[in-house]
Amino acid sequence: MKMTLKIQRFNPENDAQPFFQEYTLDADPNERLLDALMYVKRFQDGSLGFRKSCAHGVCGSDAIRINGKNGLACKTLIKEVIQKDGDSVTLQPLRYLSVQRDLIVDQTEFFTKYRSVKPFLINDEEVAEKERIQSPEERLRFDDTTNCILCAACYSACPVLESDPLFIGPAAIAQAFRFLADSRDRGFAERLPVLDRPEGVWDCENHFECTKCCPRSILITKRINQTKKMIEKHKDSEADDRQKP
Repeated sequence: MKMTLKIQRFNPENDAQPFFQEYTLDADPNERLLDALMYVKRFQDGSLGFRKSCAHGVCGSDAIRINGKNGLACKTLIKEVIQKDGDSVTLQPLRYLSVQRDLIVDQTEFFTKYRSVKPFLINDEEVAEKERIQSPEERLRFDDTTNCILCAACYSACPVLESDPLFIGPAAIAQAFRFLADSRDRGFAERLPVLDRPEGVWDCENHFECTKCCPRSILITKRINQTKKMIEKHKDSEADDRQKP
């Protein structure tokens, strides 16, 4: 099957503005979009820049916009993005992150926001025996969020960042929830100042775009709303304590 890749190109060292370049190739409908990109890189244009690593949907490095939607090139089949022989696919870098070259973006801002929620277990209590025991039910509360591969597809998909670049983003909040909902964690107070502010959880408007594009099927919007409820419950509890004689 013949197809055309319409790829957004940009080299900040040489180009004043991004532009599109087209590459025509033969591709098996059951091959992945990443295979088509690799073919272009190897046989048509070695200057093309994009990220890849594991090629199995685990590392998240090849997240891009595919026909305007965010996803992983390695998990997208050719037949999912073209309908007939000769169709074209438009590929662009993720939004809201500066382009380093072609489909490669600078992820510094994304990871700065991610680290701000302290995405690790916080607990200084003594361990009774060898480990802190957790039931299957307790684990299930946050299980899907442990599948996050930090691809930033949800970040790029979020409409809120278009109007408020300071929004911490869906990935960071989902990872905050992963530990807030963990029965072993004691870091609520440390994460609260980052989450309980306009550009924290309250910026989320429930567009569900993050959930729709997540390659690991994480219920991101639900986890954000659960985090909001945790904060509201905490505030109600504090208000009740202040009213006590």
